[in-house]
Amino acid sequence: MRKLTQLVLFSAVLLANPAFAEMKIAVLNYQMALLESDAAKKYAVDAEKKFGPQLNKLKTLESDAKRIQDRVSKEGEKMQQAERERLELEFKQKARDFQFQSKELNEAKAASDRDMLKQLKPKLDKAVEEVLKKGSYDLVLERGAVVDVKPQYDITRQVIERMNQLR
Repeated sequence: MRKLTQLVLFSAVLLANPAFAEMKIAVLNYQMALLESDAAKKYAVDAEKKFGPQLNKLKTLESDAKRIQDRVSKEGEKMQQAERERLELEFKQKARDFQFQSKELNEAKAASDRDMLKQLKPKLDKAVEEVLKKGSYDLVLERGAVVDVKPQYDITRQVIERMNQLR
């Protein structure tokens, strides 16, 4: 609601003052510019290779736990007490292992993502700065703050292309 109010006020100011009519305005999706860059795509592939084995272990643990749970629920009443207790204990252990390994994977992935962002942010900032300077924009709005925009005012692709040129 606040953004809508700001947009309405901004539009009213633009319409009320002819000096604003000659302003050069652009919209930028900062997050998309970062994620669609070649470097971010390469990172995604590398991260998949790096964290894939851990993810596969988690999937195996999950399927093993589900298999045990299904067996206990289907055959539990027919099983001997010792067998059922053993399976329940095994299920709890797999669930604990899953939670622990899942937490470790999430933390490692988050740290890796932060490192990637730390490396890419200066390149993105430089690409944005160069595109803004080249276009001589008077006002640049974040895409999330805009309801709709014509494609010619969206400079996200230009920023992505410029970022891909920076090495």
